[in-house]
Amino acid sequence: MAWLLFLDESGHDHKQMPYEVRGGVALHAGEVWPFVQDLQRLEFDCFGTRLAEFQKELKGCKLLDRDRFRWAGQGGAMVPEERRRHCRAFLTKGLEKKPPSRQEFTAYGQACLEMARGMFHALRSRKAQLFAAAIPRDVARPATSEADEYLRKDQVFLFQRYFDFLEGKREHGLLVMDQVERAEDRRFVSRLERYFTRTETGRYRTIWIVPVPLFVSSDLTYPVQAADLAIYCLNWGSRVPSRGMDAPTRLEIADEFALWINQLQFRGEAYREGNVYPEYGIVYVPDPYTRR
Repeated sequence: MAWLLFLDESGHDHKQMPYEVRGGVALHAGEVWPFVQDLQRLEFDCFGTRLAEFQKELKGCKLLDRDRFRWAGQGGAMVPEERRRHCRAFLTKGLEKKPPSRQEFTAYGQACLEMARGMFHALRSRKAQLFAAAIPRDVARPATSEADEYLRKDQVFLFQRYFDFLEGKREHGLLVMDQVERAEDRRFVSRLERYFTRTETGRYRTIWIVPVPLFVSSDLTYPVQAADLAIYCLNWGSRVPSRGMDAPTRLEIADEFALWINQLQFRGEAYREGNVYPEYGIVYVPDPYTRR
């Protein structure tokens, strides 16, 4: 059997998010369909319908937007059937361009938060592993051919950790990516191919990593939406101050979801020059273009 690493990115527009993050969640092939079924049931329990029918996705920036927290706190917790009824009305009015009522806003906010919490529960119950690499959002790419043609250091570290995880399991791993913009996707695939075919380390890591990514549409793929939620929460709520990752957080996300991020991230051991040291699935790289 194999593992699938569902990848997404956060903060690449360099506007509001504190960091630029690429990462996602790895699920064993035998857990993918049960995980999808978990989220289908959860989505109906929270909203009373499939969001895709209303042209909406289960993305972190949608479920955990500041407005969702504000709406959820407008009233007491609703009983599930009442919440679902008001959510369906909220979504229907959105399509009809009609203003929802206060109760409907409250219900939708509460449903979004419950969905996010449930997605993390499902990830843990299906033994998902989190891998992510973050860099400062203001890092400028140098105008060199190397920067254009090869993977950044943070991305190499991301695949290193995935490889170490797979090697420990003695199982192969696939890469499943959100299809965003065709030209940029092609550039990334080219960099990926060069790394896995033209570098000694990259070639060695193809022992376990299948270096040909599969592209999917995130609005049709629950695990990619879960990956989006996880790295969104990492971007806003999880920090490694000892390594310089100390940008301000959104406290409502840090207070509730940072522990989930910490629990889900891969933990293993790495070896260098005869020494053993702990290795983590989340890596922060302040200087992704230097050789240091």
